[in-house]
This record gives sequence, structure tokens and C-alpha cells, in this order.
Amino acid sequence: MLLLSPKQWADYELIDCGNFEKLERFGSVVTARPEPKAVWQKSLPDKEWNAMAHTRFTAGAGFGKSGKEDSGTWQPLKKMPAQWTIAYRQSGWNMQMRLGLTSFKHVGVFPEQAPNWDYIFSTVGTLGVLRPKVLNLFAYTGGASLAARAAGAEVYHLDSVRQVVTWAHGNMSLSGMNDVRWVVEDALRFVKREARRGNRYHGIILDPPAYGHGVDGERWKLDECLLDMLQECRKILLPKDSFLLLNLYSNGFSSLVADTVTRNVFGEAKERAFGELFLEDRFGKRVSLSVFSRFKQ
Repeated sequence: MLLLSPKQWADYELIDCGNFEKLERFGSVVTARPEPKAVWQKSLPDKEWNAMAHTRFTAGAGFGKSGKEDSGTWQPLKKMPAQWTIAYRQSGWNMQMRLGLTSFKHVGVFPEQAPNWDYIFSTVGTLGVLRPKVLNLFAYTGGASLAARAAGAEVYHLDSVRQVVTWAHGNMSLSGMNDVRWVVEDALRFVKREARRGNRYHGIILDPPAYGHGVDGERWKLDECLLDMLQECRKILLPKDSFLLLNLYSNGFSSLVADTVTRNVFGEAKERAFGELFLEDRFGKRVSLSVFSRFKQ
């Protein structure tokens, strides 16, 4: 099992975490927001958190209720821009991402995903295909899509929220890239249609939420839909010179569960790994944020 965390990222830092919160720096902006997995004590006193943070997220009345787990408001603590940009730079590629505060606790990037971006970039480059087709499902603001595009893939970026797809399109332009294919659609419905059409992909990336709705109100609940989604993805993933990356945030799924379900659906593969993505603060405290399973065949 792999334990992976972002490395050498100048524009991001987990400063401190504890008491169910995390203090993070995104470029020049510092935020304080809830983190249910930070069950230990903070290393810094609240006075220092308040002195550093530009804003703090306050949970709303719906916090903890199905469909509203992350809803709330941001409390301003000092002057900051409404939107700002950070960079992610690695050997051979880089991208720019526009950030902003949302009513769902998010700012436009999940920084723990950086190791997955690195895997996507390096794997696309080793498939032995001139322009591999990569499908990114539940693609959010496009970090994984841009990693695949930077490696030369023909990328299909899918999300059911049009505003989020527009955000991702802006990140592509900021990063000096082009030609990503944008799809506003329910993920499962799209994959089933691709299978009927006979369309096939060299890479599939999935980062599904615990719950959600498609553009026409299609219901998504991870426990009920994950197996069906993976079975449909099997129909459109090429049997060789291909890869799949599954990332899971929710429902208490372990990395072993993620690995077992992908083995069950896709069988054995040439290269396979599973593990956790975590962030480490200045004081050595590690908070695990998601689990993944990935394979190359």
C-alpha cells in the first residue's frame, strides 16, 4: 500500500491541523476550514491561526446533513482577492489554477490530488500511443485533465455542473493548453452511451462524490452506483496500453476496498497499486484525505 503526499509545491502548504480544522496556504492566501479527520489537537494556538488566516469557513445549518455536508459561509479576517491563481510545477509540465471561495468549503483545488496528477502525466507518456484518449469523469476544475493533456493525451473532461466545467476551461487557458473536449453530462449515462457507440479510451480517471445529481436530475449515490460505473467503464477501456485511476473520498471506503472492486471488475493488470493520499503539516501531523486504486495494462 502506498502513502502519497504532494512534494515540493511552492504554492501550497498545510500549515497546521487539529480540532477538526485545517489551516492552509494557497499561494499568498491562508484559509481555515473544517476537516473532520483532524481529530487531534492543533499545534498552534487559535490566536496564531486568526493572525495568519485571511478567511475562515463557518458551517451552515445544513452541515452534516445529506446533500449539504459542506455548506456554510466564509468569514473574512483580513483583506484578500475574490479570485487568485496558483501554479503547480513539476519536471516536464506545469499548470495554473484559478481559486476562489465557494459555499461548499472548497476553493477550486484538492491539493492532496497532486500525486495522482503526477501519476497521470507519467503514465500517459509510457502508453506507447501517439495521442491516447483519456476520459476524466467527475472532473471538477480539471487538475487531472490538464495533467493528461500536458502529457499529450486527447482529453475528454466530464462534469455534470456547467459552472465547474467553465472553471476548468479557464484553468486550461491559464495553463497555456488547448483542445480539451468539454462534456456537461451525467457520468454513468455518458459512459453507457460511449459503450453503445463503440468508443474506447486508453485512460479513465474517476473521482466520484458520495452523492450528487446529473444535469437532468439523475441520482448518484456512491454505494449504489460505484460497481455499475466500473462495469460500464470496463466496456470502454482498451484491454492493453491503457490505465485506470479510481479516487474515493467518502463513505469510509478503504484503499483495500478500492483495490478489490477494481480487481473484481477488471481482473489482473501489468502494474497495479493502491493506497492513501494525505497532507502533512509543519509539525509532522498527517491527515489522510482520500484513497485510490490504479492499474496499467
